Amino acid sequence: MSDINTNIIEVDKLTKSFADFQAVKGISFSVKRGEVFGILGPNGAGKTTTLETMETLQKPTSGKITIDGLDTLSHQEQVKKIIGVQLQSAGFYPELTLIDLLNLFASLYGVKVSPTEILKQVDLLDKAKSYPVRLSGGQRQRFSIALTLINTPKIIFLDEPTTGLDPQARIHLWEMIEKINKRGVTIVLTTHYMEEAQKLCQRVAIMDSGKIVALDTPDNLIKQLLKKGFKKKIEVKQADLEDVFIDLTGRNLREE
Repeated sequence: MSDINTNIIEVDKLTKSFADFQAVKGISFSVKRGEVFGILGPNGAGKTTTLETMETLQKPTSGKITIDGLDTLSHQEQVKKIIGVQLQSAGFYPELTLIDLLNLFASLYGVKVSPTEILKQVDLLDKAKSYPVRLSGGQRQRFSIALTLINTPKIIFLDEPTTGLDPQARIHLWEMIEKINKRGVTIVLTTHYMEEAQKLCQRVAIMDSGKIVALDTPDNLIKQLLKKGFKKKIEVKQADLEDVFIDLTGRNLREE
């Protein structure tokens, strides 16, 4: 299972229904070991439901998901030991410090960790004794990723990790995700930001109405669009307002 060219995730004819509504409609795809794989789509496309089913938070209505050779239905507890799932900040216990929270989640996993080492990985060592409510938005997102690292996972699932962050915090989080991936961790993420997907993902699946409508590298998808004769209606500028913003305010994080 160590071959970098093998698939670490296999999704086969996955469907997921809620009462009379079918959120995911028989999709199949695979994720390669060590890649950053993006799931894109408009609201209601089924991307979060797909992610939650892969995380074992939802049970498939039909179809099969295999994580590192393990069927997610018959080996749910084993799967949970090798994945990391990003928590939303609402899931933090407000009366516990960051170190307390890391120790708490480590005890739930039955593992021993060095909280300071994990906090160092996400540039939060100086906030070790702070409470979640005192963190900025970017810091809370980084800490939510820190919690995914507790069990030294093979795969991390991130659901819209940079939503609501300012440009500096978003760029910093991108760099952190890239560092984690370079250590060999497979990352599956959803995002509404196409720039984010193009920056981070080796491949992306684009979903619409519960189905995958395209799956390839960002570059190949762009080339396929251009082959159709697509041309932007407005001239592509050499810089945009975000470039101006970063140039004037710098790349440094503004955190208290």
